[in-house]
Amino acid sequence: MTTTVYVPRDSAAASVGASEVAAALSREAGEQIRLVRNGSRGMLWLEPLVEVETERGRVGYGPVTAEAVPELLSAGMLDGADHELCHGLVEDLPWMRGQQRLCFARVGLTDPLSASDYERFGGLAGLRRALELDPADVVAEVTESGLRGRGGAGFPAGIKWKTVLDTPGELKFVCCNADEGDSGTFADRMLMEGDPFCLIEGMTIAAHAVGAAEGYIYIRSEYPDAVATMRRAIDIAYAHGWLGENILGSGLHFDLFVRVGAGAYICGEETSMLESLEGKRGMVRSKPPIPAITGLFGKPTIVNNVLTLASVPSILSDGGKSYAELGVDRSRGTQVFQLAGNIARGGVFETAFGITLDELVNGYGGGTLSGRPVRAVQVGGPLGSYVPTSQFHLRTDYEEFAAADAMLGHGGIVVFDDTVDMAAMARFAMEFCAEESCGKCTPCRVGAVRGVEVIDKITGGEDTDGNLALLNDLCELMTDGSLCAMGGLTPNPVRSALTHFPDDFVSNAANHKEAK
Repeated sequence: MTTTVYVPRDSAAASVGASEVAAALSREAGEQIRLVRNGSRGMLWLEPLVEVETERGRVGYGPVTAEAVPELLSAGMLDGADHELCHGLVEDLPWMRGQQRLCFARVGLTDPLSASDYERFGGLAGLRRALELDPADVVAEVTESGLRGRGGAGFPAGIKWKTVLDTPGELKFVCCNADEGDSGTFADRMLMEGDPFCLIEGMTIAAHAVGAAEGYIYIRSEYPDAVATMRRAIDIAYAHGWLGENILGSGLHFDLFVRVGAGAYICGEETSMLESLEGKRGMVRSKPPIPAITGLFGKPTIVNNVLTLASVPSILSDGGKSYAELGVDRSRGTQVFQLAGNIARGGVFETAFGITLDELVNGYGGGTLSGRPVRAVQVGGPLGSYVPTSQFHLRTDYEEFAAADAMLGHGGIVVFDDTVDMAAMARFAMEFCAEESCGKCTPCRVGAVRGVEVIDKITGGEDTDGNLALLNDLCELMTDGSLCAMGGLTPNPVRSALTHFPDDFVSNAANHKEAK
């Protein structure tokens, strides 16, 4: 009897030896097993996580090394036997039980490049239903769902799609921004590597909804495995009639391509990405006109990120109303949270909006890896605010975060313990902006450089009060005067550090004076 064994092919798992574990299993178990390279379940502290299909369900072992494989096999791993590395049924683990997976419903369950697996686990149900509806009705479903862009701004996807649908044009585009450059974020990569057909299906539904004939997935160059997986999945989709001419016999024609970015953080901004796609330097465009009306090559264009488009198949298969029943207030559906930094249990956790930071960080994340108290988390990437533990009661809700001068962004949560120097972190935010600015507008290009200089003066004890006032003025100027969110949001981490951790700036200045 052949036993099915799953070993992740995800980049994170591969980086800690998953491919070596897979090779060892093939070598030691031979024809006893059917080896499947699946996506990661998202419990990164257990990687490489090996799962064995048993009569009870899938039993997990991890973290497994190649050297441990012979011992595990001798101990009866293929029968789901107990062992110090055994965690029991994967679906019963608290991390998995606590989730509501829609985007990541198949990630970790299937072979990412198996078309039959994709359909067997519910794939294409959303596309098939969408193709039975008029484009306007598909847009109405997305609007009813309350889906908002998961790239950071939280703009309603249905409004964007309706604008593209209503804009006349013989040629329209669907663009997926997979330039996932925020620190502590990796959900886009994990989905593209673990369930690429989901993104393809979401983009094809979008194409039908607005009348687009061409689509592009813009992936950062630092994701070579995601690039390779998406390209292979697109080839398979063409072979099965899911892309190209007359998709699923509907008459829809949609071609999809992968384009690789050159590592510019600014291309996470939609108009910079469009410039790059056109073969130009990635620089922000002035708005208006907006991309929905004048986008790629001047044509009406949908621009959404991976998680937004990956949410669409479940919205169409189960209905917009069903999706809208999840979440709180204007934050509907699920968000894929990514726990990173100094965290005991880091990884991907998808659940409905409304869960608190405390539940995520101290509950599921287990606090810090160092064992020291949590001091702050940065939510929303390198331009997100630093949130102190006194605000861990905040629900993950766009408006609740905004009211607290914070932002959810792409759902990345980076954890810091009580040894962190928040003045140094504020300086890093300005330095990051100075490095990554496209240079088009003065407040961002020059303001970030001046910001680094002013923070150095403050921590160096030079006219502390005067320079603190100057720093606040500079932050206000960058917020109000920058052309895009790059410069406009850079003050967020600086202001939050000044608000919640002022002693770090003052103590650094005092220490500098004493050193003199």
